[in-house]
Amino acid sequence: MTLSLRIAALVAVVGLAGCDLVGIDDRPNPNGPALDDIIDNPTQAAIANVAVGVEASSRLGLGAYLVDVGVLGREYWRVSPSDPRFTQDLLGRAESVLDNNTFYTTTPWAARYTTIRNANTMLLAVDANTVLSDGQKAAARGFAKTWIAYSYLLNLNLTFENGIRFIEPGDDEAGPLVGYDAALDRIAALFDEGFADLQAGSSFFFDTSIGQGVPNTVAGYARINRGLAARVDAYREDWAGVLTALDGSFLDTGAPLTIGAYHQFSTGAGDVTNPFFFPLDGGGDGVLAHPSFVADIADDDRRISKVAERSASRTFDGLTSGFDVDVYETPTSPIPIIRNAELVLLRAEANAQLGNAGAATDALDVIRNAAGLDDYDGDEGQGSLIDEVLRQRRYELYAEGHRWLDLRRYGRLSTLPIDRPGDDVFDRFPVPESDDQTP
Repeated sequence: MTLSLRIAALVAVVGLAGCDLVGIDDRPNPNGPALDDIIDNPTQAAIANVAVGVEASSRLGLGAYLVDVGVLGREYWRVSPSDPRFTQDLLGRAESVLDNNTFYTTTPWAARYTTIRNANTMLLAVDANTVLSDGQKAAARGFAKTWIAYSYLLNLNLTFENGIRFIEPGDDEAGPLVGYDAALDRIAALFDEGFADLQAGSSFFFDTSIGQGVPNTVAGYARINRGLAARVDAYREDWAGVLTALDGSFLDTGAPLTIGAYHQFSTGAGDVTNPFFFPLDGGGDGVLAHPSFVADIADDDRRISKVAERSASRTFDGLTSGFDVDVYETPTSPIPIIRNAELVLLRAEANAQLGNAGAATDALDVIRNAAGLDDYDGDEGQGSLIDEVLRQRRYELYAEGHRWLDLRRYGRLSTLPIDRPGDDVFDRFPVPESDDQTP
């Protein structure tokens, strides 16, 4: 099946299944308007519905994505008595390799292209509309381009040097595979285009819901866009660019570290719940914290609360832990897209890379103090500061999808524990089988 068929858009939230670990093809949407109809009749109401669908579809495949990056990064083990692939394939047990035609590869890949297709449709419809003001159109374009860039980024996070495909608005087929560095550059440019549109925008004519402590306005979205752009610049090792983007973001060292942009969930009819929530201390499906999280954490670090001690250790498939992941406490807990803590840590990282030790330690102390730790008093050489940045990112951003990526970009995947003889640490996922062709 070609990519153009698998990324048929899911515009409305009605009809979404609660389970994230199924294929996009299995997600019915009987109440979502057809994309061609929206382009042919681009009313303000229809475009507003697409915008809601963009945010809604961004949650698809999110559970599979967090499993992928967190298990490969040895943050936790996803255990399931009914599916051994979580503890065999993802951990490389007994010479297992990552499958290019199973849920942990195909689900997040297809889900992100669903959001991209929705947002591309929104761009076409906005251009065709004759009623919206120029300011409203610019705001909508900025909204759509921000989501397109972010969706590409998540897929590239998984496939790394295997690359991703880009699909332009109005095209039925995606382009050839684009390699990692070139793809990052294109993603950065998309974020920049979206930011320019948001700056020219007046107001949204549709509801948005991702901001928590950041206004759900055009200006708020622009600040979120800049935060995500700073993340991409860090991946590109453009450290001056990181600091420039952060200047336009919602970074605030005096504000709670939790403010930011989040995927929202609810138990309402037709909506979805948090796909990474599992009851604690269970014996069925769940997420066991990797023992190294507890073994390596500093004394008095309050972030130990991100795991919960079990009444008894659990052993599954040769893996034993006495702790469950306890980051998402209820079925409606939001999942961060980007939050203030990451922005502060990006400031620390960029300054460390640029030799600005004082600015780096100031930012690190914001994170450390919030966790109940004293100010950083270690060596202020670049290597030591980067070590501390990675340590604080490990604990502050635990189970939010970062550690595997951080260690990979610093060439440190070899430092991850091998839990059983014969296990492996992978650095990338394959491109799904049906989309794997030479550029």
